Amino acid sequence: MVLVDTSAWIEWLMATPTGGAVASLIPAQKDWLVPTIIQLELAKWLTRELGEDRADQVIAFSQMCHIVSLDTKIALAAADLCARYRLATADAIIYATALAHEAELLTCDAHFEGLEGVRYLAKIVA
Repeated sequence: MVLVDTSAWIEWLMATPTGGAVASLIPAQKDWLVPTIIQLELAKWLTRELGEDRADQVIAFSQMCHIVSLDTKIALAAADLCARYRLATADAIIYATALAHEAELLTCDAHFEGLEGVRYLAKIVA
């Protein structure tokens, strides 16, 4: 399983140079883990940047992946990760979800660099 962080989704969807690197690591939909918080972040960003129709398309795609809702176990693990790694709440929820499902976290967000189970792709400046 691979959990694609919001930052990597955005790079992939925008077809940036970094998005090209992300695309080569995108899993099959059956192996793609999507926390509901990433759906929230994507819907918010896509609606603002590309419009509601594009947001609806991407969320529809994400619903065909393995969706994970926030539960107490992940929430408590995220609270610990916030304190331990000084992660923002959403980042901690995403990381806790990846850890709980033994999934690799694919991200372009430097906050995750060096954490166990994370594949960090630095943004390519064109």
